Amino acid sequence: MSIVDRDGLAAFLRAHRAATSPADAGLPDAGRRRTQGLRRQEVAQIAGLSVDYYIRLEQGRGPNPSPQVLSAIARALMLSGDERDYLFRIAGQAPPEPAKPSREITAGIRNLLDSMTEIPAYILDAAGNVLAWNRLATCFISDLSGHQDRNMIRWTFGRTSEEHIRADSDAERFTRVTVADLRAAYARFPGDPAIQSLVTEMLALSPLFAQMWDSHEVQVRGPMMKRLVHPDAGPLEFECQVLHIADTGQRLITYCAAPGSATQKAFRMLAEQVSAGSGDPEPARALPGTGSGPAPRLGRGAGPSGSM
Repeated sequence: MSIVDRDGLAAFLRAHRAATSPADAGLPDAGRRRTQGLRRQEVAQIAGLSVDYYIRLEQGRGPNPSPQVLSAIARALMLSGDERDYLFRIAGQAPPEPAKPSREITAGIRNLLDSMTEIPAYILDAAGNVLAWNRLATCFISDLSGHQDRNMIRWTFGRTSEEHIRADSDAERFTRVTVADLRAAYARFPGDPAIQSLVTEMLALSPLFAQMWDSHEVQVRGPMMKRLVHPDAGPLEFECQVLHIADTGQRLITYCAAPGSATQKAFRMLAEQVSAGSGDPEPARALPGTGSGPAPRLGRGAGPSGSM
């Protein structure tokens, strides 16, 4: 531990508290305020600290804050990575190691997948590789248990022609979002060999990927509507939700049907078929204008394996 710059720490905290609005911090609007930014009590509440402890930090007379306390304050003040590292250094602590993407899936996440018996769900890592899936997802994408290549980005550009993507505005939008999401991961995990290798490979193999990559669009993937035709269940419409698993770079992808909809009933029917072991169905195909193209299909397994 280095020497704490108490005056510098106090000034830094005051400046960033003043620069953080209640709306930015997710607090309700309480009307006009005499001063800008958050109140000391609000920062302490969000960070899980006592008000007196935080006030003493801002007054330059508090105890040496621990890394856990500094991390909580950084989250409360919505500091960037560089700002967080600066906070740690002036507080006499070594900045935390940069986050690294993980391919390890916790038991809790596996249990969550298994509990979604009527919702197709699977997990992607930061580079777009399929890591795990539940049984219902096998009704929409092929069994990947025996596949070495389970990368959805490579599939998007390797199995779908540029003409097909360009001909459908929604397909092009979806593909652009896929590349923008990869660029966000590229920036979040600098130097990660799996992401760097994938980007280098795709730049060499796909002119369309290279063009989209060079546009420097950055967008973490969010929810979108999809429409598919399933050979057993017919036309389906659902929201593809993306849930980010903290500190791993992993995304839990779920197909969410509206309550009481025909698609929800179809999901239940397909779940019964899968549970009864009725075999591996034909892959679903996208309806025109959905932007997803022909959907690869997942299998269930313990290794890397789902759909974008």
